This record gives sequence, structure tokens and C-alpha cells, in this order.
Amino acid sequence: MTYELEIQIEELRAELNNACDAAERHEIQTELELARAELAIITAEQDGSVDAEPPF
Repeated sequence: MTYELEIQIEELRAELNNACDAAERHEIQTELELARAELAIITAEQDGSVDAEPPF
């Protein structure tokens, strides 16, 4: 799963570099931030630094 997210992040970065429209850049930037956050969470869960189970 992390490999797919890393690929998606690279694709979004490339799209962001080529985007001309400000609205399109904003949308891509938002998607990129969400993908990076998801990757960070998955990585933290795999490392054991974050508990994957809910607290209740």
C-alpha cells in the first residue's frame, strides 16, 4: 500500500509542477497533502510509533 501511495505522491507532484490554473494547483496541492498525511500515518503504524487500534 505504501508503494502505491508513494507513486501517487510523485504523480501529484508532477501534476502540480505542470498546473497552470490556480484553482487546479490548489486542488492538486490538497490531494498531495492528504496523500502525504496518509503515508505518514501508515508509516507510523508500521513502525509502531502510533497505535493502529482506536482508544476505546
